[in-house]
Amino acid sequence: MQGLVSLFNLFIHKLKFIDWLGPLALRLYLAPIFIAVGAHKFANFDDMIAWFGNADWGLATRLLVIPLMITMLVAAGSAHWQNGWFAIAPGDAQTSTATVLAAVGIPAAERSLQNSEGVGQRVAAAKSLLRRHGNYSWLTEKGSFVVLNNGIEFAVTYLIMLLSLLFTGAGRWVSADYWIARYLG
Repeated sequence: MQGLVSLFNLFIHKLKFIDWLGPLALRLYLAPIFIAVGAHKFANFDDMIAWFGNADWGLATRLLVIPLMITMLVAAGSAHWQNGWFAIAPGDAQTSTATVLAAVGIPAAERSLQNSEGVGQRVAAAKSLLRRHGNYSWLTEKGSFVVLNNGIEFAVTYLIMLLSLLFTGAGRWVSADYWIARYLG
C-alpha cells in the first residue's frame, strides 16, 4: 500500500509541470463564448447598458472573472431560472439525467421528466412536418433538432469555470498575468 501512495504522490508531483494546461484550456474554451456574446451585446449596446447598468469591467484574469461571474448569476436568476436546469430540453424521459434525481424524490426532476415527454412530442411533430414539407436530410445533416429549454445549465457551467479561474488564476507560461507577476516579483 505504501508503494501505491508513493507512486500516486510522484504522479501528482509530475502533474505540476503541466498545471498551466487547465487554466489555459478554460480560458481558450470560455474566451470565444464570451467574445461572441459580448460582440452581440456590443452591437445592441444601448439595450445592454439599460439591462446591466454598467459598462466598466476589470482587467487581469482574476479581476475580470468577477464581473463575468456576476453576469452569469444575474443571467441564471433573471433570464433562465424559471426554465429549470436544462439548457436544451431532453426529448426522451428514459435517457434524461433527471431520471436519477426523480427516483430519489426531487420534485423539479419529476417536472423535468414530464416536460421531456412534451418536448419529445414537439420534436417528433417538427420532424414529421419537415420530412413532408422540407428538405429534412439537408436540414439535419449538421445535427438533429432540439428544443431550447433555456434553463440555467450553461450559465452555471460557465460560472463554475470562471470560479476555477478566480482561484487558480490564468496559469503559468501562457498568461500575461504570470509573466507580469514574475517580472514584478
